[in-house]
Amino acid sequence: MIKSYKENDIVLGVVTGIEDYGIFVKLDKINSGLIHISEIDDKYIDDLHKYAQVDELIRVRVLGKTEEGMFRLSIKKLDYRITNRHDSKIKETPNGFRNLALHLDYWISKELNTTKK
Repeated sequence: MIKSYKENDIVLGVVTGIEDYGIFVKLDKINSGLIHISEIDDKYIDDLHKYAQVDELIRVRVLGKTEEGMFRLSIKKLDYRITNRHDSKIKETPNGFRNLALHLDYWISKELNTTKK
């Protein structure tokens, strides 16, 4: 199935390359695009690697398509990062997963008994 993208769509893509002038993103098996450096931030950008890493999954806004068929993309004013977007309010306890491990056998047996009925 070939995906179609319209102007202003917010889609997921994988960063495939970073050059001085922008970030290359693969949208699916067929489509890819470029986030030009001017579409990354309003501030001066000295290092694009601060904004994305190769193989990182990010959100991008579709601006349009070039004559060559490549998409023009943007991350300006967009919460584009998938990982580490928000500081977690969940703090790890010293016990880690121990509490889950203590109850896991009970929960499994309870669920098995429920499904057998």
